[in-house]
Amino acid sequence: MKNLVIVESPAKAKTIEGYLGDDFVVKSSYGHIRDLPDKGLGIDILNKFKPKYEVSSDKVDTVKSLRKLADEAEIVWLASDDDREGEAISWHLKESLELNDAKTRRIVFREITKKAILNSIQNPRQIDIDLVNAQQARRILDRLVGYELSPVLWKKIKTGLSAGRVQSVAVRLVVEREREVDSFKSVYQFIVKAYFELDKGKKLVAELPTRFDSEEKAMAFLESCKKAKYTVANVEKKLANKYPAAPFTTSTLQQEASRKLYFSVSQTMTVAQKLYESGKITYMRTDSTNLSEDAIANAKQAIEAEFGAKYSKTRRFKTKNEGAQEAHEAIRPTNFATMAAGADANEKKLYDLIWKRAIASQMADAEVERTTLTINISTNNQNLGATGEVIKFDGFLKVYLESTDDENEEEEGSAVLPPLKVGEELKFAEMLATQRYSRPSARYTEASLVKKLEELGIGRPSTYAPTITTVQKRGYVVKENREGKERKFNVLTLKSDAISAVTKTEIFGAEKAKLFPTSLAMVVNDFLVQNFDNVVDYKFTAKVEKEFDEIADGKVDWVNMLGNFYDDFHKTVENSETISRKDVSATRLLGAHPESGKNMYIKLGKFGAYIQMGENEEDAGVKPQYANLKKGMLMESVSVEDALELFKLPRISGEFEGKPMKVAVGQFGPYVQHDAKYYSLAKTDDPLLVDDQRCIEIIEAKRKADIEKIIKVFPENADVKVLNGRYGAYIAVGKKNVKIPKDIEAKDLTLEKCLELAEATPDNK
Repeated sequence: MKNLVIVESPAKAKTIEGYLGDDFVVKSSYGHIRDLPDKGLGIDILNKFKPKYEVSSDKVDTVKSLRKLADEAEIVWLASDDDREGEAISWHLKESLELNDAKTRRIVFREITKKAILNSIQNPRQIDIDLVNAQQARRILDRLVGYELSPVLWKKIKTGLSAGRVQSVAVRLVVEREREVDSFKSVYQFIVKAYFELDKGKKLVAELPTRFDSEEKAMAFLESCKKAKYTVANVEKKLANKYPAAPFTTSTLQQEASRKLYFSVSQTMTVAQKLYESGKITYMRTDSTNLSEDAIANAKQAIEAEFGAKYSKTRRFKTKNEGAQEAHEAIRPTNFATMAAGADANEKKLYDLIWKRAIASQMADAEVERTTLTINISTNNQNLGATGEVIKFDGFLKVYLESTDDENEEEEGSAVLPPLKVGEELKFAEMLATQRYSRPSARYTEASLVKKLEELGIGRPSTYAPTITTVQKRGYVVKENREGKERKFNVLTLKSDAISAVTKTEIFGAEKAKLFPTSLAMVVNDFLVQNFDNVVDYKFTAKVEKEFDEIADGKVDWVNMLGNFYDDFHKTVENSETISRKDVSATRLLGAHPESGKNMYIKLGKFGAYIQMGENEEDAGVKPQYANLKKGMLMESVSVEDALELFKLPRISGEFEGKPMKVAVGQFGPYVQHDAKYYSLAKTDDPLLVDDQRCIEIIEAKRKADIEKIIKVFPENADVKVLNGRYGAYIAVGKKNVKIPKDIEAKDLTLEKCLELAEATPDNK
């Protein structure tokens, strides 16, 4: 063998192998092969923070196989990704495979195309040790923080907790936003809109710029408009240009895929990785908006072929992020002539988004004519205003328009204003003064949290998705939908010179796929802010990120950087010994029960916050009572009244089939228990109010679903079942799930065939 090429993933290896000749063998390392040990610190602090790397247990065979191939090869080409993580993977491979410089080549590319791969082979380099050291510094510093800080949390709050340099800052953002929302005092204003009748049943909507802070003032204004005439006082037309957004970076791709496709941050990265490895898009971890000259020329050619020359406009974007590497590129298609790509529906959707965003960035401005009308009211000195716009040339809008995170946008009325002249009288239909309430800042979505971290200079393209995943896995943050609450608002209507008032209802505060902190997050965050302010300080964390960049640029020594951080951090950890566990707000006395006089406490337990009533008096054989919090409750805001309500559970809602139905709240939410079986209540069911009929409905619906789920059972072996699942039929053998081959009908399976297929299927991990 002349040449061995090592990449991180089998998919990437398969794509690259197609571009290289018979002299090349392409193999995968399946990601990192070496890391700090799972147990212990794995860092010799006194010896310049020397890491004690180990080959992962699941990579021992991979390393053995690669070493054998490397020994046989004349040249070994290390072709991991073109970033710090990729550089570190190549370095670990070189060390573990004991490769010498003479036979080792490092090659990099940011797209998997034949041209890019062959070009990288023509331009090899050595491993960039500065990039490796930047990755090592991050890994070691994060291990030091986690290893030393987590035990402090175990001692002072509860065992099993974890802290991390970036994850704890992300949690702090979510906690602070939750408190901001919770403390927000909504105020109302009356917004006045007038409606005028136009030809062909159309309506013109105009708005009063003034807002009224009381119903009396809004009413007085409507009174002043009785018998009024409305004339056009001014028509102002302006031509304006709209410009396309820059091509995607990692962060903006995550945001836009969340808004338009409803992808989670990790889903976006998984799908993008597949598109990259199959050669369809450029590298998906980047903070640059730059496009190569080849890409710009390719886009121009595609635009002119598809839309015509007038739609083409060459643009070069400069990245706002000062740490961005302009030598890297934005995320774009590898070939703009390929308008659709992807192996499944999600890949196709994401590719379409990337293609449209990148192609739009090289298209002409959209030209719009904006019209502003000023409408005079004859009976008072206030004016109404209306705005609209007409697209004169669609330009890039033919392909793509960026979405926003603004939840307060309310669009009403005609986007296109009719041709009206100054002095023209309008036909009045009605005027509405509607009570509208102010809203707090929106809770974070996964993507808007990434955006905030990026704005603060915290994290880098490779860390966003893992950070968002980690804070949810560790129980600090939950992503969920929440029901809104009902609220009354008043509408005053002036019509035919008479004013009427009606009270309507609206749902406010409904949330979809938003991030909420748990009670655990509140307690841990407050502890860290109070005692380890550096670790969760936004500016300090951003400064550390900048130092990693400086290490990568060869400007800062990584050992010195770690030393400067660790000395202060370690002292703070040592000083934490003096913190009393009683001072940490993991337990709070709510008050006494009005009837029994027993103390009620809110505490943090293994599965979250709960309420305890009474003391644990083992000698006297007295045990306290416990109540779980309802979904969405935070321990810091639970009152005595809330506790009294929760202690009404569990309760018997009635009988069914001669057995009681007990309603309660458990670890996984509210449920009804009947005949030793558990049935989850729906999100809309209040466990304190749900009646016996509703409980029977829930039980019968679950029984029906269970029956429909079963395709086949085997009386001679109860552990084996053929079931209907979310993605089709499958075999369940104990806890093992087994796929059914496409050429076998589920209903035709025998017990022997099920056991044979189960035997051939690896155990579930």
